[in-house]
Amino acid sequence: MLARIKEVWVGIEDPDPTVDRKGIKYLQDMGVMVSMFDRDLQDIIRAENKEFIAQALERAASAGEQKPQDITLSSLEETLREVQMDDLSTAALEAYRTAVQITDAVGSVAFQSHLVRSGILLRQSEGFVPTGFGYILFGKDPETALPQARLLGTIFLPDGTQDIRNFEGPQVFAPDEALQWLRDKLLNPIDRSHAQRREVNAVLYELVREGIVNALVHRDYNIAGGKCQLRVTPDKIEILSPGSPIPPITLEQMQSFRAPMLSRNPVLHSVFARMNLAEERGIGLASMQKRAEEAGLPLPRYTWNDPYLVLTLYRSIAAATHDLSSQLADSLDEEERRGFEFIVSKSSVGRMEYAQYMEFDARKAQRSLKRLIDLGLIQVQGAGPATRYVLTIS
Repeated sequence: MLARIKEVWVGIEDPDPTVDRKGIKYLQDMGVMVSMFDRDLQDIIRAENKEFIAQALERAASAGEQKPQDITLSSLEETLREVQMDDLSTAALEAYRTAVQITDAVGSVAFQSHLVRSGILLRQSEGFVPTGFGYILFGKDPETALPQARLLGTIFLPDGTQDIRNFEGPQVFAPDEALQWLRDKLLNPIDRSHAQRREVNAVLYELVREGIVNALVHRDYNIAGGKCQLRVTPDKIEILSPGSPIPPITLEQMQSFRAPMLSRNPVLHSVFARMNLAEERGIGLASMQKRAEEAGLPLPRYTWNDPYLVLTLYRSIAAATHDLSSQLADSLDEEERRGFEFIVSKSSVGRMEYAQYMEFDARKAQRSLKRLIDLGLIQVQGAGPATRYVLTIS
């Protein structure tokens, strides 16, 4: 760092999960400001370098044993005290082998060597031993050594009671187990025509699944007292993930769903992606906003409630209004409520688009939009003919 470089811009991370983000952390530790390319540029880089990235991943998978790393992102890259190979779930490892299409049998030296190259195991003098990340992913009871390694589910029922379930065991199974639990419990979450309801529900569950995976993959496991949580009310589904966005990603970028891709726990992300439990890098977060808008659901929201990053998914258009303070909700008349519910399902709207939907003339549409601005519900983006109105993020 003798060149006294002050700032470095990074396009995308290294596709090798055992290397990913370590160069960025080195620069940050040396006092260099690191910024990531915007998500749309990252998508272009990945598209233009698709073959090179595939070859890099293939080389990493076929390389020799994992080399020691000078830079450590997490203590979970190392082994945990008294955790051995017998503590891993054969069923979970078999699910991974099948999904990744590994021909070597679970338990074979070749299979375990693959897990070493993926950051799931370490080779020691006494043999193979799980890393902390490997134990979280495939451990029979990872919460035994890592109490924070589980997902807590709570459904708050209309009668004031709660339906509770903890998703323990191998965390690679947690997202699908949680979704099945919700499907069993939430038989009819949206009151619409049958065909439309099925479509909207499918998108809602898709968003929940993506949110759970993101929470498990990107949470800060150093927050030992915090656990990923799934909280369900009649109006919304909240997914809580311990830890703030990882620098240089900001909360504002998360809230606008334009955050560049950067993994806090690259080993976890790589395994979830290979098992088709997470979308390709950079796609999942960006698609959540688009899928919700296409289904006519309110756009998801990210907020910060220390020490949790909270993703809120609304179960219906009206639910976004119900989430307002009672004083603010009561101040809306029927037309204002309808206008607000239109905007919450859009990434942005123009005045003419709003006027057409509301069946207002241009002047009345402008007054209606100003009223929503004055209430702090929406804000102006751009100027002149390019003016758009977006939801205010609190």
